[in-house]
Amino acid sequence: MVKGLVIVLVSGIISAFSQVLLKKSAQKTEKKGIGEYLNPFVIGGYALSFLCMILMIVAYRSLPLKYGVVFESLVYLYVMFFGKYFFDEKITKKKFLGNLAIVAGVIIFSYH
Repeated sequence: MVKGLVIVLVSGIISAFSQVLLKKSAQKTEKKGIGEYLNPFVIGGYALSFLCMILMIVAYRSLPLKYGVVFESLVYLYVMFFGKYFFDEKITKKKFLGNLAIVAGVIIFSYH
């Protein structure tokens, strides 16, 4: 079960990074048409998303479904920190409290 949990957490970090790549691509405006989709950011973002899907399949072989879904919600925490680091987004009080609620929910569920 621990192996599956580690895979879920790593997959979440990779998933958040794939979202960073897709957002970086969306911020570029120099290409139009198919060029918007055939650039390294989009291709890398979707490749990482595909990798996450494979990792989750592997994780669920040794982890009950109820645990995987709950720990997968930590992706929102990673996205908040990546948004701050890569895009200089503000961590507002609402974002912080929302992520705190997610972490509290994961902790409560873990000891249930």
